[in-house]
Amino acid sequence: MSLHKSILAAIKKDGRSLYQLAIDSGVSRGQLVRFVNGERDLRMSAAGKLVEALGLELRPKRKSKGKS
Repeated sequence: MSLHKSILAAIKKDGRSLYQLAIDSGVSRGQLVRFVNGERDLRMSAAGKLVEALGLELRPKRKSKGKS
């Protein structure tokens, strides 16, 4: 799953309002609304703040056997 899709899924599952998530993460509510509505992508700095606020963990994807 892509970072974009992982963050969207976590926002929907989280249960907090976008207003509360904005306060908790430091990302503006407007930016969150545009991201959730598919109108705008997030900058990496905003994505990092959301990942932390949502309790997500970033880790490298395992390589499939047979692929270089």
